[in-house]
Amino acid sequence: MLGWLILFFTAIPLVELSLLLYVGKAIGIFYTVLVVILTGIAGAALARQQGILVIGEIQDDLSMGIMPGDKLIDGFMILAGGISLLTPGFITDTAGFLVLIPFTREKIKIILKRLFRNKIDTGNFIVHRY
Repeated sequence: MLGWLILFFTAIPLVELSLLLYVGKAIGIFYTVLVVILTGIAGAALARQQGILVIGEIQDDLSMGIMPGDKLIDGFMILAGGISLLTPGFITDTAGFLVLIPFTREKIKIILKRLFRNKIDTGNFIVHRY
C-alpha cells in the first residue's frame, strides 16, 4: 500500500509536470494555462451536475427503503473525479472526466465492484478504524 502512495504522490506529479512543460512548449504557456483553467471549470460544472443527480437518486432510494449501495459508489467516484480535476494536469483531468461521465463511470464501477468482491471473498479486505 505504501508503495502505491509513494508512486501516486511522486511519479504522477512528475509525469504531469513533464507533460505540462511539453504541451506548454508546443502550444505556448498562455494556451496551456487556459486549457488547464477551462478543464477545471468544465470539470467542476460536470461534478456539480452529476453530484446533484446522484444525491437525488440516493434520496429517492432511501425514501423507498432501498439501500443505495451503487449510488454511494457513484457518489464516491464523483467526489474523487472532482478532486482529480482540481489537480492541474492532463492525466488527472482525463481520469477525472472518465469518472464523471456516466457511461464510463458505469464501466469503472463494474471493475471496482469486482475488485471489492475479490478482496472480500479472499479475506484481503482490511478495515482500519481509528
